[in-house]
Formats: sequence, structure tokens, C-alpha cells
Amino acid sequence: MRLRNFTKRYETAAKVASAARHHAWLTEHARPLRLPALTVVGPTSLTYEWIDGRPAWPEDLLTLAELLGDAHGVAWTTDLRPASLNTPHRFRDGIVFGDYIGPRQTALRRRLKQGYLPDRVALHAMLTLLEKTAEGPTAFYKDSNPRNFIITEVGDVYTVDTDDLTLAPMAYDLAKLITTLVLTYGPLPARTIDSALHAYNEAAERHAPRLGATNRERLDDFLALHAVLTAPYAGRNGYRDSWTARPCPRGSA
Repeated sequence: MRLRNFTKRYETAAKVASAARHHAWLTEHARPLRLPALTVVGPTSLTYEWIDGRPAWPEDLLTLAELLGDAHGVAWTTDLRPASLNTPHRFRDGIVFGDYIGPRQTALRRRLKQGYLPDRVALHAMLTLLEKTAEGPTAFYKDSNPRNFIITEVGDVYTVDTDDLTLAPMAYDLAKLITTLVLTYGPLPARTIDSALHAYNEAAERHAPRLGATNRERLDDFLALHAVLTAPYAGRNGYRDSWTARPCPRGSA
């Protein structure tokens, strides 16, 4: 039988090296995540084993929330315990991946220039919110949107796309998944989001009690940040809805 592969191409060798390094780090330090095997590292491309499956659906949220909580707990235990959200994290070869604050400050200022924030008052509010959330144990962010999960016919979950990897607070990447599920499929019931947060916290705190402390107010802060940061992608990449279609009010279906 001939094995199938998927090849992703990059503009520079540096981006190839970065994505390959992220893949290796996640394989070692986020073992609950199942990644397709990286089979060939080329000058401007990476080749992975092919995985047949579908992207994540809203009904997968609880499963994925638990998976993320478990993966973030393992990463904290094995590598990120001493990491600071405000300082880039160094790989063993000395190369860094980004801190939490810096890349998002840059992105929020860009959103003002792009017209996704109305004025500097709104920008200041978002930067203040970003600073407020930069506390607590350190996890990682790898852009958990529905397209970056592949769910096979038998229910196995694979995580793909290792281009972006930064430090982030616990549950920040869960908020990205919730935001992009809403953008892709429409509003989610508030109780579904609450259940997802509970599943995430339960999985994370199995590694250390302090890892499962994210409350709904803090998750809502993350959701507000993601609403602005993802605004330029509305109408692209399957994001057919908008964040104005907020999660359904509590008690609704």
C-alpha cells in the first residue's frame, strides 16, 4: 500500500525550521496531542503523514477542551513551569518562541491601523485587558481553530499546523477554539462554554491544582481579546459568522 503524505510549503527556510522545531517541542512536551508524523524536512517545505478526517465541530468542544487542558498540564509539568508570560521561551538550541504580551501588543496596534478598533481609547482598553490577563501559570498557544484538528472516522483526534507557537495563560487557546467555532458555525450556548471550561480545568488540575483555576470571567477576557485579534479573518478560512453573534445567553438552548 502506498502511504499518502501532505506537503506544506513556506516562503523561507527560517519558517521551515521554526515549524519543525515547534512540531518537535509539542511532540515532546504536549504528548496528549497527537500530531501527524513529520517525515521530510525540505529547504522550503515540510512533509507529514496524511490523516483522513474532518475538522472539529461544535459537538467536539468538550472532548477538545479536555484534550487541551491535559496537554497544557503536561507542558507546564515538563517544561513551562519556570516560564514567564512576559519573556520569550528558549528551546534547547537557544532559539526562542514568542512570549504572550509582545506579539499581541503588536497585533492589537495593527488592528487599530486596519480599522478593527475604532480609536486609541479602544486600543488602550484592549492593551490593558491584555496586561490584566498576563498572570498565572504558563501554557502554550498553537492556534486551536477547527481546521487545526483532524478527527478520524474512529474518533481519533490529530492536531495539525505548528507554524505558530507562543506562550499563553492557561485556557487562552481554549478561548481561541471557542471563538473560531462561533465564527465558523454560529453562536454556542453559554452552558456549553461553561461545560467546556469545566472539562478543561478538570483535565489541567490533574497535573497541579493551580492549573485548573480559570473562571468564566477570565475566559470572557480571553474571548474579548480573540474577537479583536481574529477580526481580519472574517469571511476567510471558513469563518462565515461574526463575533457579533456572541455565545447564546445563559439558560438559552
